[in-house]
Amino acid sequence: MRIAVHGASGFTGSLVVTELVRRGFTPVLVGRDETRLRAVAARTEILDPQIRVARLDDIDALAAAFADTDAVINTAGPFTQWGEPVVRAAIAAGRHYLDTTGEPAYLQHILTTYDEPAKAAGIAVIPAVTDDGVPGDLIAALTAARLDAPLGQIVIADLRRPGAASRGTARSMAAIMVDEQIEYRDRAWVSVHESDTTVHEPGETAPVDVSPLALPGVYTIPRHLDVPVVRGVMRTEVGVLFAALNAEVAETLPEAPDAAERAASRWCMLAEATDVNGARVRGWAGGVDAYASTAVIAVEAARRLVAPGAPAGTLAPAQAFDAGSFLTYLAGTGMTWQVEEVAIV
Repeated sequence: MRIAVHGASGFTGSLVVTELVRRGFTPVLVGRDETRLRAVAARTEILDPQIRVARLDDIDALAAAFADTDAVINTAGPFTQWGEPVVRAAIAAGRHYLDTTGEPAYLQHILTTYDEPAKAAGIAVIPAVTDDGVPGDLIAALTAARLDAPLGQIVIADLRRPGAASRGTARSMAAIMVDEQIEYRDRAWVSVHESDTTVHEPGETAPVDVSPLALPGVYTIPRHLDVPVVRGVMRTEVGVLFAALNAEVAETLPEAPDAAERAASRWCMLAEATDVNGARVRGWAGGVDAYASTAVIAVEAARRLVAPGAPAGTLAPAQAFDAGSFLTYLAGTGMTWQVEEVAIV
């Protein structure tokens, strides 16, 4: 299996390349700087590196770089600035597309703009194939499936702890934290109605303060679940740190966070579904080192898309993959997940 990694010389891109090599797949390194691409190939000990140089303003060159691959993983952000040409090139080449965006407005733009072109090309386009986008969407699907009555609400919570952030993450968060926060309510995406609240983190007794944030699930969950309300929230102390970021501060951070800090970091995506009768079920998925987890998730998603019978169009993770099977695979790599009934409220 040959997987193109656009932005392979960046921090996330190099992690994806490393994971592809670990699993015995062939990475095709794509970007603007041949010297940096060759450095990644050397660090990952690729003996016969496949390197393609193409600029974002040359869609034909990008499409040609992807033409003999099985799928494209785009890791070069901020995606609002640089992502769309790669989507267009993947569609032109007829190759499945995934990316590692954490930018919700961009995610929604891709989902709504490229569905018909992706279907016409016979490929899948799945943005936000990350530690929050995929586990959050899949655990929401499994949580909702445990309820018998119609759904009333789903809350999706990012409960990651404070920890190391890459320059790329800081750039993206500096951009989205100034955006108006959005939730899904009454079958439409609207400005947030709710204020700060609390949720219960698995394994902890004290409630966690959380603040509204338009996580990927706010846009992806309504694509596969009939639910009138989807709210996204993030641990407030982490949200405060992200809110303090701006473009200048982001540029002072290292491209790659300290390895020890990454290894000590924890992430957790919690989904809580409530039906119209008040029955409540929650589920969660989590692990350590969100960046390494994202690389594992992206590579496994690409592998599953390449398999025969993959659907076409712009897709939420739960539309493209069997939720239980995917999360069970992740559990085999050290991540955890669980679904449990809570109570009648």
